[in-house]
Amino acid sequence: MTSIVEALPYFLLILIRLTSFFLIAPLFSMKGIPTQFKIGLAALLSLIALGGVSTDEIIALDAYYALLIFKELAIGVALGFTATLVLYTVQIAGAFIDFQMGFAIANVIDPQTGAQVPIIGHFKYMMALLFLLSVNGHHLLLDGIMQSLMIFPVERIDFAVGFDGTAEFITTLFSFIFLTALQIAMPIVGALFLVDIALGILAKTVPQLNIFAVGLSVKIFVGFILLFLAMPVYFYLLQFLFERMVTSMMDLMSLLGGTLSE
Repeated sequence: MTSIVEALPYFLLILIRLTSFFLIAPLFSMKGIPTQFKIGLAALLSLIALGGVSTDEIIALDAYYALLIFKELAIGVALGFTATLVLYTVQIAGAFIDFQMGFAIANVIDPQTGAQVPIIGHFKYMMALLFLLSVNGHHLLLDGIMQSLMIFPVERIDFAVGFDGTAEFITTLFSFIFLTALQIAMPIVGALFLVDIALGILAKTVPQLNIFAVGLSVKIFVGFILLFLAMPVYFYLLQFLFERMVTSMMDLMSLLGGTLSE
């Protein structure tokens, strides 16, 4: 039976991977969640994960262990960043909509990152987080980080990252992000483009009408109506977005040279 002293290095490495993941992953990285809760949740999950990890190999607390710590920190941050990047698709879609509605010059402060984000993009991002909670998407994130412990064990330090594989992964991920953002924004952007055409025709036929005075109000009014009508399509596309989030995390582990152990 493995002693506590032999299992302690494994526990610390798992804790570092989970903690670094919670620092940047969606939902878990929100500033409204207390730091003590994040650390406690990471410690509890590390204890649970320790039961399914093979601790036959003894890890010494030496310079090699320091490299393992940096490796676990990098993996946790990379997994969290990948999940966050996929979810930021909705903010890109919101930026497209803001530009068409006339909200491009107005931004709000994202309480999670402290950066300025588009208004509609932030609204859609909050709706995505609520929908993620309602469909137990946070369980998918936890399942993804737990599966990474099986695909890329904590005692491994050898990476198998190639330039071709990395370029393909980044290209595929960014292509999916912008394509999905376009699919989310297209119903509203396309309809508002038709409104622009109608306003242009109206400005030509009735020159006495100050089209700039009423055009912005009309586009905002139509935009909000279309946001409400397109909400079912938005939630439908979010399902594929959440699936791709976990898939991208697993693809990243495979890219690093991990293999799923039986």
